[in-house]
Amino acid sequence: MSNILITGGGGYVGSMLATALVNLGHKVSVVDLMKYEKSSLNHLHYHKNFKLIQKDIRNLKVMKKLIRKNEYIIPLAALVGAPLCEKNKKEAISVNHESIKNIVSLSSGKNKIIFLTTNSGYGVGEKNKFCDENSPLRPISLYGRTKCDAEKEVMKFKNSICFRLATVFGFSYRMRTDLLVNNFVYKAVKTNKLTIFEPHFRRNFIHIRDVVSAIVYSINNFQKLRSNVYNLGLSSANISKLMLAKKIRKQMKNLKVKIVKNKKDPDKRDYFVSNKKIEKKGFKAKILLETGIEELITLFQVDNKKIINNY
Repeated sequence: MSNILITGGGGYVGSMLATALVNLGHKVSVVDLMKYEKSSLNHLHYHKNFKLIQKDIRNLKVMKKLIRKNEYIIPLAALVGAPLCEKNKKEAISVNHESIKNIVSLSSGKNKIIFLTTNSGYGVGEKNKFCDENSPLRPISLYGRTKCDAEKEVMKFKNSICFRLATVFGFSYRMRTDLLVNNFVYKAVKTNKLTIFEPHFRRNFIHIRDVVSAIVYSINNFQKLRSNVYNLGLSSANISKLMLAKKIRKQMKNLKVKIVKNKKDPDKRDYFVSNKKIEKKGFKAKILLETGIEELITLFQVDNKKIINNY
């Protein structure tokens, strides 16, 4: 079993990942200010192999000590999403890019870094072409740019694996409803209608549990995957916004879907993504969009707890 450090481990992906790794018997330390959701790791405090450190990841003294003690470093702490980064530009650069630079410089040969970035770096893909790991990175937001810059830093460190994530969906201990599938299902359940603009915009998706499984797989197969970047998404979930709305309507028969013609989507991302590289290495995302939609419908029907998004 390994000593694993997760920064931002109380977040949407982090809280699910920390839980899975603790349950597998790894010794997990989480550094997180617990800004948005105070209770996302409460179920882990019972376990002897779990520790929460409520510190800022930009504190070099704290990070130096923790990196020395842990073999695997999984940096998830970030200002996530274009709107939040636009609102807090300086902080976005220092947390999303500079803190990663620090982690890399503090790491030694015994450390292994597994870094999650976003496939939003692809920006606008070509019409009939899938983006693969060699496609040009053309991020269209500050968020996308900081994550691409951070990926470059991590790739300078040979003992590393980078995953470019598709848009994640599904339940988490630190729930978010600003992610596209979660957002559409939330609105569908709460208002029984969906208003879509630029319905042809394409995206790739992945269930949060598949993201966790991929990280567990990369820990178990580190040598096989190291020094590489991989797209990580569900290959059957390369779909447009309109196709997503139709999948939700299949499970919510009375849902009204309205397409607005003259309104622009502030999020200009539009691409299909190839996940063949990681699939050839032996990992394949399996959880269907339909399964996640069903999970989210039930969740939003029974749970009225207020969800605080990042912005």
